[in-house]
Amino acid sequence: NTASGITPGITPVNVDDRRRAEDQQEELLAAIKHCILDNDLPFRVFITSRPEWAIHTALEPGGLLRKVAYHIQLSDKYDASEDMRRYLRRRFEDIGLRIRNPQWFSEGDIETLVGAASGQFIYVATAYKYISERRASPEKMLKIVLTWTPHEGQATRPFEALDRLYTNILLAAKNAYEAVESHHGRNFLLLFKAHHMGVTGFHSFAIIRRPAADLLSALLCLEARAEETIISDLRSLVALKTDDDGNLGLRLYHKSFSDFLREACRAKDLFVPEDQVYTHLASCFMQHIIECPLDFDSLPAKWEELPLPDLYRHSLQEAVKDLPSFLKDAPAIDDEEVVGFTQNGGWQKINNLLPLLCNTSPWIGDDWIEALQKLTDRLKARKPEAAAVISPFVEKWKNAIKQSQDERRREREFGFGFQ
Repeated sequence: NTASGITPGITPVNVDDRRRAEDQQEELLAAIKHCILDNDLPFRVFITSRPEWAIHTALEPGGLLRKVAYHIQLSDKYDASEDMRRYLRRRFEDIGLRIRNPQWFSEGDIETLVGAASGQFIYVATAYKYISERRASPEKMLKIVLTWTPHEGQATRPFEALDRLYTNILLAAKNAYEAVESHHGRNFLLLFKAHHMGVTGFHSFAIIRRPAADLLSALLCLEARAEETIISDLRSLVALKTDDDGNLGLRLYHKSFSDFLREACRAKDLFVPEDQVYTHLASCFMQHIIECPLDFDSLPAKWEELPLPDLYRHSLQEAVKDLPSFLKDAPAIDDEEVVGFTQNGGWQKINNLLPLLCNTSPWIGDDWIEALQKLTDRLKARKPEAAAVISPFVEKWKNAIKQSQDERRREREFGFGFQ
């Protein structure tokens, strides 16, 4: 020990070996603590790992390493941009000596690569490995990396090694999640893609383009804190962070990982089209409304007085708001699901909720009605009995909107004539 004047030895240990199963990683950490740390041996252990389940739980409050380890959170605390600049500059200068052209790259090229790395060293290391291929021109390879846009059938793949890494991590997370009995029947890739789109935005489909992660989990009809379980084996790539407004959101460490998820030619079998997410969410909205435990014949006067938890109340509000546009635009929605929603009184439940919603915020308008009208027109030929149920509600709500607009013009006050 240091008291006896002996300098403690440093033992490096890489916990995150892909050949080790999760329980083996736990056993390794427990062995390190019991054999070395608990016995005051003259060693210091330097552990490296991606922030996956075994190491993450060991460092959490109550974890076996919580009180004995100093945690250096590289992804959260450390900006590696300057290190990446030095790395690329030194390596590019070496290439310049080899090809006898020190001017073959620019500082702007380095800045572009560092910016694309999003703070993750593996990106620039992968880029350099591709650029430094001895049988090719480094100028040409650098240009390919800087201008590369993936598309199907493309022979050039400068980030193939990075794609393999993302594939391995995502596939392992998928298998671990879907192996849990309570997750039976769930599509992990679909759920994670939904949360990824919660960061990138739902475009014109949703009134809230970037919902908080806990709200999105509720809209997906998942259990509380499901978003934490979904990313539990992806902590080297993503994290859940609270923003300045107190909303929980998904943070992606790597811009390149987001690019990977968007491109079918890169993600391959792990790719999930956005249309599939929109269709699934439309189904979840209908389920959310149908399964709502309210007494719809005896509702309070105000939305805030609904006897529901805050998050459930918020998700129910978004489901009602967004359902028409998702039903109209989700291309693969099953007509039978809409029929089932209709037969289970879904439209009547919306009708009962609308006065409360509209008194809370004047969000309903022509676009909402137009989406419902297009849905009804589409169903008339294929499911006329469902269209016949929906049409009277659409006409009623259309008239109520017109009446409200007329009243606002006359009185500059807002109100809705739902009875």
